[in-house]
Amino acid sequence: MEAQDSKKFEQLVQRMDPQSKLLRAWPLTGGISAQVTALEIVQADGERQKMIVRRHGAVDLQLNPQIAADEFRLLQRLQAAGLAVPRPYYVDAEIFTTPCLVIEYIDGETDFAPADLPAYLRQLAAQLAAIHRVDITALSYLPARNALYTQQLKQRPARLDDSLDEGRIRDALEAVVPLWQINQTTLLHGDYWPGNVLWQAGRLAAVIDWEDASLGDPLADLANSRLETLWAFGADAMQQYTRDYQSLMPDVDFTYLPYWDLCMALRPAFRIAEWAGDATREQAMRAGHKWFVTQAFEALSAE
Repeated sequence: MEAQDSKKFEQLVQRMDPQSKLLRAWPLTGGISAQVTALEIVQADGERQKMIVRRHGAVDLQLNPQIAADEFRLLQRLQAAGLAVPRPYYVDAEIFTTPCLVIEYIDGETDFAPADLPAYLRQLAAQLAAIHRVDITALSYLPARNALYTQQLKQRPARLDDSLDEGRIRDALEAVVPLWQINQTTLLHGDYWPGNVLWQAGRLAAVIDWEDASLGDPLADLANSRLETLWAFGADAMQQYTRDYQSLMPDVDFTYLPYWDLCMALRPAFRIAEWAGDATREQAMRAGHKWFVTQAFEALSAE
């Protein structure tokens, strides 16, 4: 880490607590939407503590220059509601060239090979249901997700990813724009998938990366996580995860889930190779995507 950055992290720690001292700082890898750094500090009483500094990327900042402050407020709200999220410590817009958010360091890790997959899926579904039950009265500053998706669907790209059947998917969705919403508006995580969930000894420890949080139809979150669960664990796991969520959310109307499935199937257009990382994984993801799109169209035909 460059000396200049180290000095800035020292300054950040002093702003949070003048009695604390920075011991070390090191970058964390894995995310693409933010620059993430871990800090270890020592407090006046000699106790050591780790924390995370998130600096959002240019794309997120362009969409919302206040994203760090908004995420700080959201995490405060979710902590108070008892959700499994990192505790927010501090937000600063002066030390670095972009705003930064300081949050709790969670001693956990992602798990793509759980020892007890049914228990894993139940916890994953239960936490999503808990997110969707959060009181949104004080969250009006979050963007409206349905409006964003509708705007994207009205602007058909000049070039389509034919390998993922993008044209056919867009034809179906453009026919029903704006996307119907018959469910009560809820808080959405925006990118709920196994890569954004940390685990400790088989128990869900925290849901992280809240920069895409918004308000909208809960089916948007469910559909996105269905595709990601399919990619991670297969079709049977996706169906079980869906049933677990449905059993916890009896008031949600799932009639238009196939449309939301198709909407989320557009996300990997021209990016699936990047997301996969290697040719073998890409082939598996493409096969899963094709199955996911097929089951959505079959559900619509059945109606």
